[in-house]
Amino acid sequence: MTTSTPPLLTPTRHIVWLALALSTGAALSLGITRFSYGLLLPPMRSDLGWSYTLAGAMNTVNALGYFLGALVTPRLLQRFGAAQVLMTGAMLASVFMALTGFFTDTPLLLAQRLLAGVASALVFIAGGLLAARLGALQPARSGFLIGLYYGGTGFGIVLSALLVPVVLAAEEQVPHGWAWAWWALALACCVVTVVLRWPARVLLHLTHQAPAGDTGRPVDFKWGRFGFALAGYAMFGVGYIGYMTFVIALLREQGASGPAVTFFYALLGLAVLASPRIWARLLDRYKGGQALALLSALLGLATVLPALTSAWPVILASGLLFGGVFLSLVASTTALVRHNLPQSAWAAGISAFTIVFAVGQIVGPTIVGWIADGPGGLARGLVFSALALWIGAALASRQRALTH
Repeated sequence: MTTSTPPLLTPTRHIVWLALALSTGAALSLGITRFSYGLLLPPMRSDLGWSYTLAGAMNTVNALGYFLGALVTPRLLQRFGAAQVLMTGAMLASVFMALTGFFTDTPLLLAQRLLAGVASALVFIAGGLLAARLGALQPARSGFLIGLYYGGTGFGIVLSALLVPVVLAAEEQVPHGWAWAWWALALACCVVTVVLRWPARVLLHLTHQAPAGDTGRPVDFKWGRFGFALAGYAMFGVGYIGYMTFVIALLREQGASGPAVTFFYALLGLAVLASPRIWARLLDRYKGGQALALLSALLGLATVLPALTSAWPVILASGLLFGGVFLSLVASTTALVRHNLPQSAWAAGISAFTIVFAVGQIVGPTIVGWIADGPGGLARGLVFSALALWIGAALASRQRALTH
């Protein structure tokens, strides 16, 4: 007797393994393609003579690319399906990461960051949609499975934290030695792309089994009904990216050693990996903006701590709290969409939140860099980031669950 669901997806352990394999997409799209730049910012800024404003602009154009990718992803999902978009985005991200090592001219580096942002959006949104569909197979554990996908970003952060300093040290005497770190990260992206082939192939059947009308068309999503959550999430984009862009540079300014920075960043990544287990019940329990509000408030606290003191225990606490919260906050928006919309609107809902998230990220790095170039330096820039996160928490707290 046959069933509509392949036997591979029936046991819980297989679903968890699929979620873990799928989570490498988040590792590639955010943990490596975006957040590794924070580790490379100090040597590139020193070598190329950048201001903090220009250094922040590199992540601003990356966020602009992410925004453009978020705009086109719903149509691509409709035409090609989530699995194909996921794999195409992963391959493109690997190529664009490798190209970075060949450039020193600012316009070319900006163009690379733009294209890498487009590719990372394709991976992140398509992977998030597949994670939501995987969670639908086990509704009681969907918060954990969705969080597991987003928590995979921590793997990319840990990998970057361990890989980049080693390569930078090995190529310290080579002109533009930071280029080798970009090439090493591109190789890591290629490995992740190979890993993604398995969950993409297995989860392909979910697209064919989706309910009629599950096309990801933006018309399925009513933006006004999620206004407070969308506004809160946009402020999250403004606030969190300042921390991830400049916290390593701030620690360097405060006198932290290379091994200490590596430990801090790896600890942050490990906290991201642990976060799905910590917040899974919260994501399953609340149907409105409560989870988004609580996590935004905690993230603001984590962000402001390095601006207030250079005491190492406080800095480590900041990294632990930040890592343990920020990707679960992203997962909370997917959970919000899943709780309040039919499956036919999930792709459009996830894309809408990704769009406002990207808009926030476009604004954040340049403003923080501009503030850091003035009196107060990077510490004052992180205070701005924390304020943005707390404003986002206040907005998200007003979001109510929809009445079906």
